[in-house]
Amino acid sequence: MRIRTERAGDFAQIRTVVTEAMRLLPQASGTEAEIIERLRAEGALRLGLVAEEAGAVVGYLAASEARIGAESGWGLIGPLAVTPARHRQGIGRALMRAALARLRRRCKGAVLVGDPGYYARFGFRAGAGLTVGACPPRFILALPFGAEPPAGEVYHPPAFGLRQEG
Repeated sequence: MRIRTERAGDFAQIRTVVTEAMRLLPQASGTEAEIIERLRAEGALRLGLVAEEAGAVVGYLAASEARIGAESGWGLIGPLAVTPARHRQGIGRALMRAALARLRRRCKGAVLVGDPGYYARFGFRAGAGLTVGACPPRFILALPFGAEPPAGEVYHPPAFGLRQEG
């Protein structure tokens, strides 16, 4: 397996992997593949990584730019998806490690909305004062890269379809 930057020829496989993986999550909206496509169309996708094995995409991670309160320069991770038949084989971990290594070079830190039990292994923690609409705070996680832990609303790119003021 190798981790690399997405290419246009990967887009159909990425859509399939993301759609199949997200079907397993009760909190998934079913629009995750469309969000990725909108991020690309808006020029907001800063990082698109695929896990490839024998020419097939088996995992995907997207990262875009986020603002926390008035502070820009944060990497927003999501979605992270692994084809269901390949769960628990280290693919998600490899994608996350590669993404964090790249984001460390150009961001103040990384932020995401996800399972604290899974993302804690990478250093993500729920931050007092982080919000995303009505999302429960325990699912809003940040990993500052040497900076103070952030506080405030996590502003997503418009592709996510959130109605955020500010």
